[in-house]
Amino acid sequence: MTVRTWLRRARRGLLATGTTAVLTVALLAGTEATSHAASQAPCDLYAAGGTPCVAAHSTTRALYGAYHGALYQVRRASDGATRDIGLLSAGGYADAAAQDAFCTGTTCVITAIYDQSGRGNKLTQAPGGGAAPGPDNLAPATAAPVTVAGHRAYGVYVAAGTGYRNNHTNGIATGDQPEGMYAVLDGTHFGGGCCFDYGNAETNNLDTGNGHMEAIYFGDSTIWGSGTGKGPWVMADLENGLFSGPDPGYNANDPSVSHRFLTAIVKGAPNLWAIKAGNAQSGGLSTYYSGPRPNAAGYNPMHKEGAIILGIGGDNSKSSSGTFYEGVMTSGYPTDAAENAVQANITAARYQAPALTSSALTPGARVSLKATTPCCDTQYLRHQSDGTVAISPVSSTSSSGDKRDATWIVRTGLADSACLSFESAAASGQYLRHADFQLRTAAPNATALFNQDATFCLRAGHSGQGFSFQSVNYPNRFLRHYSYTGYLAGDGVGGHTWDSDALWSEDTSWLTAQPWA
Repeated sequence: MTVRTWLRRARRGLLATGTTAVLTVALLAGTEATSHAASQAPCDLYAAGGTPCVAAHSTTRALYGAYHGALYQVRRASDGATRDIGLLSAGGYADAAAQDAFCTGTTCVITAIYDQSGRGNKLTQAPGGGAAPGPDNLAPATAAPVTVAGHRAYGVYVAAGTGYRNNHTNGIATGDQPEGMYAVLDGTHFGGGCCFDYGNAETNNLDTGNGHMEAIYFGDSTIWGSGTGKGPWVMADLENGLFSGPDPGYNANDPSVSHRFLTAIVKGAPNLWAIKAGNAQSGGLSTYYSGPRPNAAGYNPMHKEGAIILGIGGDNSKSSSGTFYEGVMTSGYPTDAAENAVQANITAARYQAPALTSSALTPGARVSLKATTPCCDTQYLRHQSDGTVAISPVSSTSSSGDKRDATWIVRTGLADSACLSFESAAASGQYLRHADFQLRTAAPNATALFNQDATFCLRAGHSGQGFSFQSVNYPNRFLRHYSYTGYLAGDGVGGHTWDSDALWSEDTSWLTAQPWA
């Protein structure tokens, strides 16, 4: 028996007993096989388990150990030119420096996410559908910065109204054929609308009935079903229902999740499906449901159509939000062992949120925050005499009082030292806070609630410009101006007028400017 034959048989035995494929590397230290296994990526692990990838999308890294093609394409606003963004090396990480150089001095959007499987299942701008007209928005290319194994990269930041799709796919499951899928997501970016999905959908952009979809859903919608707590939850969008378990409604075994980086899994086969999830930075997977299809007409057998969607529902419902880093779809129902091996590979990739810094936003510094929306790009966030907060024009000819009102003193976050609070320069001792989701200034009252309401974490600007400021106690809401008034706003969800998805990315992006006072 040759070494390679023995290794293949040993490897199959390990997978069959539930041992992760990573252990294969240790079988023959110093052999050619060790070098090959060390470069394995998620799609290599799925293939080893007999369920190869038929779609593989990522803007952060290679999902095959030998892949050395483009990950995604960006288009810049200044001249409409496009550029493919590839890898630093085969099987490696995104060449973020190439994107940075191409987009210097302007903004870029992600126009395509390429399929690494070789089947041509790339994702591009979603067209309109039965639930909403189109084409959908494209994600700003710099709104979701991340590091992977220490390398800078960018995810796909989906605000409400943003979506990608492919209706003409190759190899994606149809009918009741078995399939699996996973996605690595930002567990703190979510919405309650329909539907932030990744997976299998209709090919005509319409709701064609129960069981015509099978996709990962992430969010806190309770329209069709939910898990424990307030959400968000990993559920399955099977069309005309977000399922957390065997039937529409509540599943006590589907917990709210809050991992900064989240691995979410949905898989399905004839009268069998499952939901799994885990922390994408450490640990293993938990099974939230595994069993028969929902006990309702249309779901057994399934009627999957084989399109691929990202950020939207099958009928182009696009009122939710989330952030996507990587994901795949497989042919066949993956084994637990293969999924465990993939989870181990994901955690080994060391996803980390970058430490965003700005010399203008260090504690003790004074700063003015300038709006970036085209309507208002000469206006600044300012304190008003009645304690509310708004934006208004400020210039060199403005009064000294207006200049003080538009100046803030940066403080260490009252509720989180890794974040920021802002003291008004015009009203000493009063801090920027939200109350009933409207921005105000007030003096601290030594309560935990005030400290949380007055603490904001620095994030990359959602529009691709400047910075956005995330609430500590409402992590899916950000500082926004709307009708010239300051609010804490969600992107298209929340039930208030200021949560409108129109211009949300621009309205929540701020430039730091020299302090007016």
